Amino acid sequence: MTTGTDQIRVPSDPTANDALIADFVTMSTFGATQAGGVERQAATAEDGANREWLSTWLTDRGFTVSYDRVGNQFGLFELVPGAPYVLAGSHLDSQPRGGKYDGAYGVLAAAHAMNRLRNYYEAHPKAAKFNLAVVNWFNEEGSRFKPSMQGSGVFTGKITLETALTTTDSAGTTVGQALGDLDMLGEHDVFTVGDHHTEGGLMVASYAEIHIEQGRELDKAGITMGLVDSTWGANKYEISVVGSQAHTGATAIADRQDALYGASLAVVALRDLADRYGDSLHTSCGQLTVYPNSPVVVAREVHMHLDLRSSSDELLDDADEALNRAFAEIELKADVEIQRRFAHRWKGHTYTPEGVELAGRVIDDLGISRQNVRTRAGHDSTNMKDVVPTVMLFVPSVDGVSHAENEYTHDQDLITGTDVLTETLARMAEGEL
Repeated sequence: MTTGTDQIRVPSDPTANDALIADFVTMSTFGATQAGGVERQAATAEDGANREWLSTWLTDRGFTVSYDRVGNQFGLFELVPGAPYVLAGSHLDSQPRGGKYDGAYGVLAAAHAMNRLRNYYEAHPKAAKFNLAVVNWFNEEGSRFKPSMQGSGVFTGKITLETALTTTDSAGTTVGQALGDLDMLGEHDVFTVGDHHTEGGLMVASYAEIHIEQGRELDKAGITMGLVDSTWGANKYEISVVGSQAHTGATAIADRQDALYGASLAVVALRDLADRYGDSLHTSCGQLTVYPNSPVVVAREVHMHLDLRSSSDELLDDADEALNRAFAEIELKADVEIQRRFAHRWKGHTYTPEGVELAGRVIDDLGISRQNVRTRAGHDSTNMKDVVPTVMLFVPSVDGVSHAENEYTHDQDLITGTDVLTETLARMAEGEL
């Protein structure tokens, strides 16, 4: 196949590139922290303000903005009446004191790419076979409401709508209440995906997402674009370690049922698992909530969020069994009970090979360096790839920093990534995927 930049539908344009960076600067003011990051957890006022800004941006350019029943935000532009939509986006919500690039860049890049294509296809009306849609997925991060990737999980039928809407944050506010307060909870589904939704009529032809790498491979190698060809599997657990509340001074050590001691043993057990399996397994404990959390009280209960991640589903199963054995030993040693409250899992799978090949041709046509990468982190594309043809792209993340305020990606990489996404979406819109 002949390749070359003469095939590019929408060449890189300095004015459009300047607008992309200016919009990113503006978007980064919503929930901005003094250290250069953002804090706009899902369905907070800061997240809502950012969503309002995106809605205005899209409607000013002719897109129709809609919300579905779990608060996913869509910007729709119809080119071919009755045809399915090519969908692209990511998420605007962040971690507490998180980075301003994670997720948000992918939404803005998708909006700019789709707007460039809107202009192109209005001048070439017979070229497109599909319609265009931007998506901002609700609660990808899972920091305020658990689990992560909640909006795309409901969209793809992996999480029930009722489960999502009744999930509470630490203050007892439900997802439904929080989205209702923002007036960002739709009454109907915007799209129908497989057999998962009974309301709504629009169909998805394919999906694309661009994201900072959240790792160091591209940055270390000096490579500009990453093609995600597969994802690690993950097992995420929400557990409670239950003991008995007591006085820290008066209660003998032998008589204690110290939930925090049991939780500490669980944290160590996770690290021991990682050491046992080496680089093939990542483990973590990302959150502990201690009750009653008093300096003179033996803890009666600890809520914990743990995860195991690996490229091997078989290794994950082995690690899960090993963790269960460790839990049984901890219960005896600390005289506590470990209760599993919730589990969220996804298997390691490959992305659509034809999508990887398509994006690879685009990158080559643009004369940009590339390499295939596997994502260890979960993304909304992790859910979407199981129901529609999906493309996942990475741009470098300096030193691999992510979920932190010093997260950084160079402006030129943001621009290049958007150019690649635009051309990839053009070929998807014309039926190449």
